[in-house]
Formats: sequence, C-alpha cells, structure tokens
Amino acid sequence: MLPRMKIADRELTDHAFRLCQQLIRIDTTNPPGNERAAADLVATELSAAGLSPTLLESAPGRANVVARLKGNGEKPPLLLTAHLDVVEAEPDAWTHPPFSGEVADGCLWGRGAIDMKNMAAMSLAILARLAREGVTPKRDLIFAAVADEEAGCRYGSLWLCDNHRSLVESEFAIGEGGGFNLFVAGKSFTTVQVAEKGVAWIKARVHGQPGHGSMPREDSAVIRLAEAVARLGRQGLEPHATPVVRDFVAALAARQPAGVRQLITTLLRPSLAAPVLKRLPDASVARALRAMLENTASPTVLRAGAKTNVIPGVAEVEIDGRMLPGQSVDDLLRELRAVLGEEFELEVMHTLPPVVTEPRGSDLYDTICAVVGEREPDSPVVPYLLPGFTDAKAFTSIGARWYGFAPVKMPREIRFADLFHGHDERIPVEGLAWGTEVLAEVVTRFITAG
Repeated sequence: MLPRMKIADRELTDHAFRLCQQLIRIDTTNPPGNERAAADLVATELSAAGLSPTLLESAPGRANVVARLKGNGEKPPLLLTAHLDVVEAEPDAWTHPPFSGEVADGCLWGRGAIDMKNMAAMSLAILARLAREGVTPKRDLIFAAVADEEAGCRYGSLWLCDNHRSLVESEFAIGEGGGFNLFVAGKSFTTVQVAEKGVAWIKARVHGQPGHGSMPREDSAVIRLAEAVARLGRQGLEPHATPVVRDFVAALAARQPAGVRQLITTLLRPSLAAPVLKRLPDASVARALRAMLENTASPTVLRAGAKTNVIPGVAEVEIDGRMLPGQSVDDLLRELRAVLGEEFELEVMHTLPPVVTEPRGSDLYDTICAVVGEREPDSPVVPYLLPGFTDAKAFTSIGARWYGFAPVKMPREIRFADLFHGHDERIPVEGLAWGTEVLAEVVTRFITAG
C-alpha cells in the first residue's frame, strides 16, 4: 500500500508545527541536556501512531529514542535523525523568550527552531503518518531522536552506535547540515550537506613571569595570550580548496553573469581568496565561505588569574578548531602553532574526523535533487560542506551514507547561518511547512521506489 500524502498536506504540516512548538517549550539546554522530557514526548507520539519506540538512557536524563517502520526487506534501511538538545540562550537578548514557542512576524520563535527541533518534528510527523497509513515500504524507515549533539555526541549518537548498533544501522541517513536555501549575488540555491569538517577542541597554554599587579609586565602570560588571540583573529589559518568546495563554487558560479562568475571562482585560488572575501558586501556570506575554505580556530574560553592584584604565571585559551576533509589534527596544530607561537603548549581535548559522502551515483541524492527541482526550479541543489559538525560523525562510522537535508525555505531578509546558536532563533511557519512537504516527498519516494 502506498501512502496518500499530497503535495500540499495541511494535516501533516500542522502536525509538524505543533510538535516543533511543543519541543521548543521543553528546555533541553546542554549542558546539562536533560533530554528525557523531550524524548518522552517523541516516544508518546510514536506509540500513538502504532509504533514501538525504544527509549534508551546513556546516563540519567540523557535519553535517546529509536523507532522503526518495518519494510519488506527488499532494500537496506533509511535513517532519519535529529538531536533533542540545544545550546544555551541569553533570554534578555531575545525579542521573544527562547523557550516560549511564540508565533510572531510569521515565525515560530525559540531555541531549537532551526537547530534542530524542526527536523525532529518533521521526521516524527512523517513517520507517524506513514505508520498510520499502513505503508510497507521497500526499506525500513528508522527515526532516531538523540541526546548530546551540541556537546560532542558522546551521550547520544556515538553512544547508540557503540552500544545499540543494530537499532540504527542503515545504508543512508538524513540529518541536519543542509536543506536551507542561500542567496549569492541575487540567486537562490538549495544546499545538501555532503561533507562536514572535523573537530579538534584544543587548549592553548602560555607561561610568563608572575608578579604584583602594581608593576605591569609586558611579558606576562595574560599579555602574551591576548596578543596571540588577537593575531589569530586577524590572520586566520591557511586556505585549502577541497573537491567538495570546488563543486560548490562551480555550482554557484554557473548561474552568475561573467563578471560575478570570475570573482566567485577566484575563491579557489589560495593567494586571492582573502582579498575576495573582504570585497563581498554580505559579511555573513563571507564568514560562511571563509569557513569552507580554511581550517579554522575560534578562541572561545579564556582563563587566567584568581586575584585582581596578582599577575598570573599561566594563561589559557580554549579553541574550537575545525579541519577540512583531507586535513588532519596534526595539520591543524601545525597551522595554529605558526600563528600563536612556539611558546604555546597545545593540548587536544576532543576530536572528531571530517566526513565526506560522494553525491554522484546516489539514488537518495538524485531523489533530493528531483524533488527540490520540482518544488523550487529556481533554487537548484548545490553540494555543501558544513563548517560545523553533526551526528554524521557517529552514523557514518557504522556505514551510513549521510546527507544533511533538514529542508526549510527562508526569506531573503533572514540569514539562516546567523540563527544557529544566535539570539532570536526562529523558523518561518510557512518555511517549516514547505520543508515538511519536501522531506515527506523525498522520504516517501525513496523508501517506496522500485
């Protein structure tokens, strides 16, 4: 029996909206996470649709939920996945409270609206609909709602893959990292994440002579640290043109007039990339492109001293480092040390490898391209390298081919990249509905295809 989903299905999209709003209203800020209440909501919805969800805690309160719509076994499973935790919010800086789930100005507001309770809600609504329709697809459809992605996946997807592999093993996985539209030189493009950077969280430590605060020292640890951090901010690291980014740039350039096309392709020339980025009028686009072209190192946490009148002998900075595909942790450390200076001690605290999934020759990627082409012919699909990391790190480690595709249609005036981990995170209500319809069509078409 095939599902009776329609191109415009208000019942489905309204269900996804309600679920997204309910999930936003559950505070799952990580740390500490406490995803259990959100996981209980997911499990209740799945049970109501006639499925048998498995709820698994990796630690007290750190809950993951997995459910499966059984197919006829003709083809290997497809996994849909979303994380339930969110990053912290500063309520005083928000227009609407971050856990209110308010609707205003055509948007649903709240922490997690984009990252990524929207994907959890869409996946849950789609799986529940398919189950209620009595669909028996050619592939099992698995949904995994996981904990702890925002803090490194150790209580969520990595734990599931290590301890409950059989529940989540699949041929393909769809999660976050793409699906949004971006505008470049007035042209719209729809992203599908086919690669993401690796992670190296690093502690950089420098020593200096301690002393009394009344006698300033130019060689103090704090001064050395401040100068090095400022240098890192000005210089950045070395550019590297990867195959994925070459494809991305080529796709962007193909729809531009000659002058703009030449400017965009110049990004692939390491000696010219930085000057070109400085000329771009949109700082948000420039930041995103720079992160795709370089290994990056962002200072995030500074530590030094315990008393106002004592010059400390040690100062530290924690750095969020990201490596391009083809680059290693050692490559990143070498580039970082060249900027900070040899006197810095570098300690690697946590690492995750880069991920690449080849889009060519993939039935799932072709299905995504076909559906987007039908719905948005003026916003073609482009392969995308995500500067951040996702649960792809875990699921690709057990064999899945990952595509980041949590579809949402954004208006030109709202920059998608600025919403991640920022103030006033929100999702357009109609953009969420569009995404639900598109994801439903991609999933349905793919799991029932002969």
